Amino acid sequence: MIREGSLVRRTAVWILLAAGGLIMVTPFAWLVRSAFMDDNQIFVSPPQWIPRPFAWANFSGALSSQPFARYFLNTMIIEVLVVTGTVLTCALAAFSFSRLRWRGRNLIFGLLLTGVMLPYAVTLIPTFVMWGSVGALDTFIPLTVPAWFAGAGGGVFNIFLFRQFFLTIPYELDEAAYIDGATPWKVFWAVIMPLSKPVVVVVVIFTFIGVWNDFLGPLLYLTSDSKFTLALGLAGFQSTYTAQWGFLMAASLVVILPIILIFFVLQRYFVEGVTLTGVKG
Repeated sequence: MIREGSLVRRTAVWILLAAGGLIMVTPFAWLVRSAFMDDNQIFVSPPQWIPRPFAWANFSGALSSQPFARYFLNTMIIEVLVVTGTVLTCALAAFSFSRLRWRGRNLIFGLLLTGVMLPYAVTLIPTFVMWGSVGALDTFIPLTVPAWFAGAGGGVFNIFLFRQFFLTIPYELDEAAYIDGATPWKVFWAVIMPLSKPVVVVVVIFTFIGVWNDFLGPLLYLTSDSKFTLALGLAGFQSTYTAQWGFLMAASLVVILPIILIFFVLQRYFVEGVTLTGVKG
């Protein structure tokens, strides 16, 4: 009876997971099939899941109708600056909160975590006014500089991830390094960071995806078409009255593929990093 009850529970769990997975995959499947259809096929009722015929011209038409090579370059420039700044500054802050002992450390860390509850919309207008007052509009500065102060996107969350992971590293390693004459900076670079590859990969993935998908930030600060990112480029297929749905779906599929590839390549480190960040508080 016990084994039968366990089998029933496991079967029910698998059914629920399969149903949830199907729900999650359906929008992506719709995107893929629509990328190979013309506008007349996409919204036909009842829906057709297999294109007949395949509209391969959607891809060439989408990529040639917009300067996506330039958009890709702009996006990668922002990616490199933001990912580098986020990893460096968030790791340094987390090192201070987890490996260095100073008065009020836990109190300040707790106050820092309250920033997670602050909605992005609350600081939107003051931030825009600030960057406008220093003449930084229509540049990459508002999109990249905050990352070098642990303030881009999920900066507080990334500090939390780093701190939780650093706490799992034995403090005896730091003490041994200090006995050998190492400075805190040396301990950070030579001891802590080499052991932190899993959490670094997690933060890189989160930050990369956040910048890659960011639409509101570039929309607010960039006005020149030559400085647009891929997210803004996709919006060019929609206007007030019309939309090139076939081109939009094809371009969206091309833009999504790098994210999927990065996740599958780094999946092992991603799962390991997320698991270990919750081991010790």
